[in-house]
Parts: sequence; C-alpha cells; structure tokens
Amino acid sequence: MSEERELLRETVAALVDKHASPAAVREAMTSERGYDESLWTLLCEQVGAAALVVPEELGGAGGELGDAAVVLEELGRNLVPTPLLGTTLAELALLSSDEPDADALAGLAAGEQVGAVVFDPGYVVNGDIADVVIGVSDGQLSRWTSFEAHPLDAMDLTRRLARVEPGDTVAIGADPGLADTAALLTAAEQIGAATRCLELTVAYTKDRVQFGRPIGSFQALKHRMADLYVKVQSAKAVVDEALAEPSPVSAALARFSASEAFTAVAAEAVQMHGGIAITWESDIQLYFKRAHASAQLLGPPREQLRRLETQVF
Repeated sequence: MSEERELLRETVAALVDKHASPAAVREAMTSERGYDESLWTLLCEQVGAAALVVPEELGGAGGELGDAAVVLEELGRNLVPTPLLGTTLAELALLSSDEPDADALAGLAAGEQVGAVVFDPGYVVNGDIADVVIGVSDGQLSRWTSFEAHPLDAMDLTRRLARVEPGDTVAIGADPGLADTAALLTAAEQIGAATRCLELTVAYTKDRVQFGRPIGSFQALKHRMADLYVKVQSAKAVVDEALAEPSPVSAALARFSASEAFTAVAAEAVQMHGGIAITWESDIQLYFKRAHASAQLLGPPREQLRRLETQVF
C-alpha cells in the first residue's frame, strides 16, 4: 500500500474510532436517513470520501478505485452506515458517459447528494434517500430522472435498502462493468468487517473464563481462530490483487472469497461467544447479519462461482 493510501486509511480509521462507536452505529442505522449525517459530512470534507473517483477537473480528488476501497474497508470494520458505496457507483456511471453531468458529479463528490445504482429494482442500496439514481439493464445505463422508492425492512439494519420504480429515464450509454466494480468495492468492505469481527472474537476468548481458564487458551479454539485468520488474510490478498488488476474474473473471485471468509468468521464468532452473540445487546449479531446479507447482495456466491466456472470448463 502506498504512503498516500495508508495515510487515507489512517485518517478514516481515526474518524471512525472517534465518531462511530457501536452505540453511534446503532443510533445511525435507526435514524431517519439510515446514517450519521454529521459523520458523512466529516468524511466528505476532511477525507474527500465521496470525491475519490471523480477527476479533479470535475470537482473530485482524481483518485483511483483502490482509494475508495480503502475507505469502504475501514467503514466496514465498524459496520458504519454511509451512502458511499451507492454514491461511488453512481459517479462511475455518470463518468462513463461521453458528456458527464458535471453538476450531478459535483453534488455527489461534495457529499451534498446521494447516489444509487439499480442492478435489481427489488432491492437498491440507499434507494429511498438517493438524489441521483442510475439504472443498469441489458448492458446499458440510464439516468432515472424521476422514480418512486419504498423502504424495505432488511435483516441487516446497517445497510439501507429500498424498492425503486422508474419514472422518466434518460440514456447514458454502455455499461462499463458496474456490477464488477460493485463486487470489488463490496468485497473490500466485507474484508474490513471480517477482520474486525475476528478481532472482537479473539478479545472475547481472552476475557471469557471457563473451568478456571480463559477459553482462548484451549487448543481447539486456538486452532479455529488461526484457521479463520488465514482465511481472512487469504481473501484479503485476493481482493487486493483484484483491485490492482480489475477484470470480470478477478472481481468474481474477490467477491466469492470475501463472502466465504466473512460468513465463516461470523458463524464462528457466534459459536465462540455463545448465547450472548444472538442478543440485541451484542455487536456480533450485527456482524452475523451483515455477513449473510452482504453475501446475497448483488447476487449470491453461487453466481460468482458460475462466472468462474466458465473460465475453467
């Protein structure tokens, strides 16, 4: 990781540590808009989170996809609800046009507007709070200049979903592969969440005493946590490589690897925490729900496997 990207990661981590405690995350996810608007403003003003993939001449930071992935990974660690994923994808959609909408991009880059991309109108991330909505269908992109949105009661309360119906639309052009980009960014977010979920579990096993000893000292649990660490780090390596050299194949592999790692960590976290893990007071249940919801977002793992199979057989 470059020095600039590491500095970006540290800056985001500091903001998250200060403003996104577990209590703050719970308050944000149940708020009217589903995220902490003051934290979003800080991320946009101090980090330029929403401007990373937008060229400088259009009011952005002129960064790369990997920069946005670093921010999403750090936000994923604490399950911080923000409109960053949908906004970044909407920006990339607008930028694929021969004549990008400079005003819309400026609003999105400043964090003053929220973006959403519709892969499936039945569930759209941030669909009911979006100002700029982009539809993806049959290899083409369209701007939904009018639409109706209906909030959904999702299992994962840290990610806001809505059902969106188009009204008037305007063609933008060919789809540059937004689904693959979404897969890469979501995978980075999953890696951050899996890493933090494992850290919380390790810490708990050091504190939880049974038979006069911390349960983390039992050899069987040591082996299980070591296996989880290898699984998460291996998946992270796959995701990092995919971000460095994006392609439909690398995106599918990254998404599958991240989903499998996060799901495995969340399942073991519940087992090692015991009954407390499924109570509302525990943060582990939030990670468990995010793991399973994220694995199904934008298509379940079996769809990624089918894409990979076509490259082998």
